[in-house]
Amino acid sequence: MASRSSSSHASSQPTSQRRASGSTTSRTTNGVTTSGAVASGAGTSALTQSSARSCNGDSNKNDSKDYKVLKYHKGLSPSAKRLQRELAEITVDPPPNCSAGPKGDNLYEWVSTIFGPKGSVYEGGVFFLDIHFTNDYPFKPPKVTFRTRIYHCNINNQGAICLDILKDNWSPALTVSKVLLSVCSLLTDCNPRDPLVGSIATQFLTNREEHDKTARQWTKKFAT
Repeated sequence: MASRSSSSHASSQPTSQRRASGSTTSRTTNGVTTSGAVASGAGTSALTQSSARSCNGDSNKNDSKDYKVLKYHKGLSPSAKRLQRELAEITVDPPPNCSAGPKGDNLYEWVSTIFGPKGSVYEGGVFFLDIHFTNDYPFKPPKVTFRTRIYHCNINNQGAICLDILKDNWSPALTVSKVLLSVCSLLTDCNPRDPLVGSIATQFLTNREEHDKTARQWTKKFAT
């Protein structure tokens, strides 16, 4: 009988008392448990989950941004991808006495700097060029023009250049670096047999001394 009484007494204890000695949580405020030994652990768990959600949220934001960048790169046209690759290459390994890169954020409009080749009539000069690419690049050549005036039989007053690789002899295998090398070569050895400015070509062939003198004067006046 004593045993049954004890059992009956235990079973008749209020539910709240049994919970107080058990492993379940007690009162919760705003989603965070504030009482009970185990409740403290539950609260920690809740905070941990909240922190995890916060970290996951930040991670998702970063992932989203990275995805947008990746998506942007994936969305580039073939010409833009090619230009990005060439820009990386020319930045790391530019041609001698040359530099080139986009104007601002426009990948299709570049500016280039060429230092007059040593030993040429353009030595000491700094020449600026504009390079314009179309969406058909590299299947069509870029348009390269001198912004700096230069006395040259293959370059006119508008800056247009008579260079075969920029016309009929263009190949998709050519690059900006190779074009700039060809322009530098043209400054060292002009081609009076295929001139853009006939009068300068004639002077080069018939009066080289006067030609060179004028070319040096122009270099000093416009390119220094």
